[in-house]
Amino acid sequence: MKEASKERKGILKTIRMQEIGILIILFVLCLFLSLTTETFLTSTNIFNILRAFSWIAISGFGILMVIITGGIDLSVGSVMAMAGLITAMMLKANFGVFLSIIGGVLIGAFIGFINGLLISKTNLPPFIATLGTMNIARGFCYGITGGWPVRDLPRSFNMLGQFDIPFLGVGIPLPVVFMIILGIITSIFLNRTSWGYRIYAVGGNEQAARLSGINTGRVKILVYTLSGILTAIGGILMTARLGVAAPTAASGYELDVIAAAVIGGASLTGGEGTVLGVIIGAAIMQVLRTGMVLLGFPAYWQPSAIGAIIIAAIIFDQYRKKKMGIIR
Repeated sequence: MKEASKERKGILKTIRMQEIGILIILFVLCLFLSLTTETFLTSTNIFNILRAFSWIAISGFGILMVIITGGIDLSVGSVMAMAGLITAMMLKANFGVFLSIIGGVLIGAFIGFINGLLISKTNLPPFIATLGTMNIARGFCYGITGGWPVRDLPRSFNMLGQFDIPFLGVGIPLPVVFMIILGIITSIFLNRTSWGYRIYAVGGNEQAARLSGINTGRVKILVYTLSGILTAIGGILMTARLGVAAPTAASGYELDVIAAAVIGGASLTGGEGTVLGVIIGAAIMQVLRTGMVLLGFPAYWQPSAIGAIIIAAIIFDQYRKKKMGIIR
C-alpha cells in the first residue's frame, strides 16, 4: 500500500509539472498576442475567450474521465448538438426551461450509457462504438428537424449563455461560472472518491484493476455516461449562447474537446489527466484561434493549427514517458 501511495504521489507530481509547463505556454502565447495586437487584452475580448471555451472545457471534463480509462469518445460533438436540439424543441413545446434542460441532459446521459454498454458488454473498441453513435446522433438531429434550425428560444433560456454576472466592475460570463463549479465537482470526484480511484486504476492497468476486484465494465459505463451528461450541459450552454439550435451545431467539436484534454496533459494510453489541465488546454486552443483572427490569418487555417498542437502534445507525452521509463 505504501509503495502504491508513493507511486501515485510521483505520478501526481509529474502531472502538476506538466500543468505548469502548459500554463507557461499559455502565458507566453497571451504575452505575444498582447504585444502584437491592440485588442487582445481588452476586457471584452478576454471574457469572450472565456465564454467561448467554457462549454468545450465542460465537455472536456467528461472526456477526460473517458481518456483516463484508456478510451475515447468521438460522439461528443453530435451529443452537444442533440442535447441543444432536444432542449430547444421542448422549450418550443412549452415544457418550461427546467424540464427542457433536464430533457437535454437525459438524452446526453442516454447516449453516453449506450456508448459504455457497447464498449463494456460487446467489447467493441471505443473508437468504433463512439464513431457509430456519433453518426447515429447526428443523423437523428437532421431527421427530427428536417435540417432546419430551431429559432426564437425564450430569453429566460438564452440568459444561461448570454448573461454576465457583475463582479468588481466587470461582467463574468455565466457559462464560466458553470465551468468552474463543474470543474471543482469533477476534480473532487476524481481525486477524493473511491470511484475516482477506480477510474485511474482502470486506465493505469485494466487487468490488474480487474484482478483487484474492480468491476471495470461498470467503471466504463459510468465514465461514458458522465461524459454524455457533461457534454449535454456544454451543448445546452452553447445553444443558449447562440439563441438557436441547429442540427449542424458543434460539428467537429469532438476534435476540440479531445484536444483540450490531450493538450492539457491527459494521456491517450490512460491513467493520467487532470481537470485543471483540461481548462488550460481549452484556453490555449481558444487563445490561439482568437490570436489567428486578430493577426489576420484566414479561419480556414485554424483546424491545421489545432491538429499541429495535438500532434506536438502527443509527441511530448511519448517523450516524457520514455524519459520516465514508462515506455521504451
